[in-house]
Amino acid sequence: MSNKTYHISHNGNSLNGIIPLAGSKSISNRALIIRALSGSDFQINGLASSKDTQVLNMLLKESADKYDVGPAGTSFRFLTAFLSLQPGTQILTGSERMLKRPIGQLVEALKKIGADIEYLGESGYPPLLIKTWGNKAVNHLSIPANISSQFISALLMIAPKLDNGLVLTLEGKIVSRPYIEMTLGLMEQFGVSHSWDGQVITIEPEEYKPKDFQVEADWSAASYYYSMAAMDASAQIDLLGLSLETWQGDAALIPIYEKLGVQTTEIEGGIRLTGGKEKAPMLEWNFLRCPDLAQTIFASCGALSIQGLFSGLETLKIKETDRITAMQKELGKVQVWLIQMPAKFSKKSEETFYMIDGKASIDNPTFETYDDHRMAMALTPLAYLGNINIEDPLVVEKSYPEFWDHIQLLGFEVVEK
Repeated sequence: MSNKTYHISHNGNSLNGIIPLAGSKSISNRALIIRALSGSDFQINGLASSKDTQVLNMLLKESADKYDVGPAGTSFRFLTAFLSLQPGTQILTGSERMLKRPIGQLVEALKKIGADIEYLGESGYPPLLIKTWGNKAVNHLSIPANISSQFISALLMIAPKLDNGLVLTLEGKIVSRPYIEMTLGLMEQFGVSHSWDGQVITIEPEEYKPKDFQVEADWSAASYYYSMAAMDASAQIDLLGLSLETWQGDAALIPIYEKLGVQTTEIEGGIRLTGGKEKAPMLEWNFLRCPDLAQTIFASCGALSIQGLFSGLETLKIKETDRITAMQKELGKVQVWLIQMPAKFSKKSEETFYMIDGKASIDNPTFETYDDHRMAMALTPLAYLGNINIEDPLVVEKSYPEFWDHIQLLGFEVVEK
């Protein structure tokens, strides 16, 4: 964490400009693991500039006794599975926050099918001691489907390298299904087939077929510009590198923000966001397929004084921070309330609903970021309504290092305090 604070303001002009988005972190990280598993150094073009991706790329090129991923959660989860197949013994560790993020369900799943992994600290949490794969030949595995999709993706990507492949049963409600579909789609790009019947995914032993690959731009990063466009009736923002045909579940931005007054059209080389369309009086959405959009949409609804009713937020408490609690505190600073609804509100007892209520009143608030890149970027569009301050702004390097430069292309001013 840095001691910096950025003061963010806007010049009052319409939000008109062109943003050259970087490659998708989710796709980049999966492509890097697949390349390493293929054993061939093929070209990955448009690789994400995010710190997470750069760290993973560097670590996969190393042969070390200890791997430190810092705060990169995706990298830790993918490397847990990848390193379990490698010869020798390695320690896998990360930042202080990473040591508090649960990894037990992935580790125990890997151990059931032959991995040799020990916890070096608290059981179920990093750091890990990962040894050479054991002798088990079990290829049937059941895992709760409501855990992080990254656990499931980590297992799927190593599956074709196992002697007997893998038959993976997902138990219960599947969380973040688009990320699992993305993983399987990328694996198919590199020659590995699968079958998905109901809750069961089957992958046979197969070699990845190396070939040069182009990473598409990041739909998660697009969310912040959708939020800005929703606030400006005259907005016209071109986001380069995106396509309406995508594996990324965060393309759910299109129907969500259509309800918030933003129209999306495809242009050469990307998409165009246009503000000023009619807004719905209320937004109801289940974020099960796109949890990374939730913080941005919380802030958007508060800015527009649109009441929101949201579910599918189960994984937000185990991200870089507890994103529910963090957003409750920070939005409260501008008189926007994120309220957990009573259990009796839902006919389905397993669902938890949250409501956004209030209208953002911006009076130079200072927002904490909790070592969470999405906290910083989700709250920044509020600067279109009035001056704000962002603590530890360089946290955006985790996924979008160019963010502060890019928003200045739309008339925002960024000054270090």
